[in-house]
Amino acid sequence: MKDLAGIDVVVVGGGLAGISAACALADRGARVRLLEARPQLGGATYSFIRGELTVDTGQHVFLRCYSAYRGLLERLGVTDLAPLQARFAIPVLVPRAGSGHEVTWLRRGPGPAPLHLAGSLARYHPLRPVDRLRLAPAAVALRSVRLDDPTVDETSFGDWLRRHGQSTAAIERLWALITVAALNLHPDEASLALAARVFQTALLTDPTAADIGVPAVSLRELHAEPAMRHLRQLGVDVRVKSKVTAVTQEPDDAASDRNPGFVVRLSDGELRADAVVVAVPHRAAASLVPATAAPDRDAWKGLGSSPIVNVHLRYDRTVMPNELPFVACVDSPAQWIFNRSASAGRHDGGAGQYLVVSVSAAHDEVATPAEELRTTIMTAVSQIFPDAHAARVLDAFVTREPHATFRQAPGTARLRPSARTALPGLVLAGAWTNTGWPDTMEGAVRSGLAAAAAITHPPSGNCSVAGHQPLARSVMTTAGRKAVGR
Repeated sequence: MKDLAGIDVVVVGGGLAGISAACALADRGARVRLLEARPQLGGATYSFIRGELTVDTGQHVFLRCYSAYRGLLERLGVTDLAPLQARFAIPVLVPRAGSGHEVTWLRRGPGPAPLHLAGSLARYHPLRPVDRLRLAPAAVALRSVRLDDPTVDETSFGDWLRRHGQSTAAIERLWALITVAALNLHPDEASLALAARVFQTALLTDPTAADIGVPAVSLRELHAEPAMRHLRQLGVDVRVKSKVTAVTQEPDDAASDRNPGFVVRLSDGELRADAVVVAVPHRAAASLVPATAAPDRDAWKGLGSSPIVNVHLRYDRTVMPNELPFVACVDSPAQWIFNRSASAGRHDGGAGQYLVVSVSAAHDEVATPAEELRTTIMTAVSQIFPDAHAARVLDAFVTREPHATFRQAPGTARLRPSARTALPGLVLAGAWTNTGWPDTMEGAVRSGLAAAAAITHPPSGNCSVAGHQPLARSVMTTAGRKAVGR
């Protein structure tokens, strides 16, 4: 289908949403230019070099039910670089008095959902037997929550859990384990609608849906570099280090033989397009799009943000069993620990181990001094893995994502806009838009596909190729505009 042949589209933002939109638009025959402010594609899923390591700013995992995201990986030819578990399994560690840990597993067994988790939950030692018994009625009730009921989004997940017999221990040691990782908020602060989406889709409907995928390489190798290659193969004009400052509608009298398009303004010039996809975070989008396109754009800022902090620890020896690619922790400041020794491209002859401790909903930690964070997390790792006591820390540093996700709190559904704006041809993408999904890589890809689908062909005869300059020739520097009297 080439229904957008001859149409110039600018995609603002080179994250997963922008990449997905650009691919879909190129498939439809559009002439696409993708503009990314950073030096590489990937958006929030990016990497940087530190000594011998390629460091991901965040520890991104995905699930088998992420169909759109997995479709993008397949398209980019990197499916083998992001393997999925054969069977959902999470080792959950509880620090023991003194030193060491007790391990219990959340894993799926045989049978249909949600019975596939029954055996695992019955043996979930962090909870008392009475709390384990109360899990089943709550899970059945959660499976029946209507996601399209507006009152559901106005409800706190924590309040709902308490009304359904869940103790504080059950919330902290089980429900929060999943909710904080998936929604970047504690259950008391999270929307019931988004929490129900997570549990219904991943754990309560399809027994295979929650099988976990962990990138075997850096995010640069998984997303940025393959996306650049693929987009260029599609004929997309990709421009990095290109910050967009505004998107405006072209004046009606700009050309008499076609519909008005859009002017995309950059720090060093501007370009014209028939359609624009704004695929940036909600705060940036609110400042880019004109009020005529989104009269309620200021309300997007009400989505807020929720931070994630990662503490990176490089040891001179193995401290975490290598057969465990990751572990979840309860009763510990170390929420999730990932062994990233292989994926970070370490070049030290195989000695030592590189661990990343990921802390979501890190509202306190994001403002904590780095030295205090390092000390707290190194102590926590030593309490869990006794071998860390004797190990030497070769490097320890902190990465912070103050705006890792929007704040997925009660009442946010009404603030999330659809892909279409009031101006035909100007559309929105990003995991913060109304995808029906939480702020995840899956939500980002779905939003990009929805944005591409929302761009329709202008009326016949109003946007001929001869009627305007192609994108490749439409960029003009400030000096150049002055030279021709504009």
